[in-house]
Amino acid sequence: MNFYELVFIVKQDASSSHVEAVAQEVASVVKDGGGEVTKTEFCGLRSLAYPVKKNRRGHYVLLNVACEPSEVKELERRFGLNEDIIRFLIVRVENLDNNPSALMRRNFKEKLLSAGQE
Repeated sequence: MNFYELVFIVKQDASSSHVEAVAQEVASVVKDGGGEVTKTEFCGLRSLAYPVKKNRRGHYVLLNVACEPSEVKELERRFGLNEDIIRFLIVRVENLDNNPSALMRRNFKEKLLSAGQE
């Protein structure tokens, strides 16, 4: 079984509950294939570097997954069919890190600074 990090971006007009439903759908595909999802992070609505399919913003989601390579092919196929997902990236990693991602640590630090704490 290999380890992967999946990042996908959902359209800006999707609600938070819809984004969670898409993430649960991805997790169910992994679990049905005999894999497991060890971490799910909803990074929120963020600006894109350039417009993608007429979207300037998107909901970012990160998943840490342990599964077989055949399941990655199935995930890529489903990502391509889902109209709500505008971009995705699947990267194989040596081990899964259950600590918050760099994006989430940065968001947490920004919140602390804006609240006057450090």
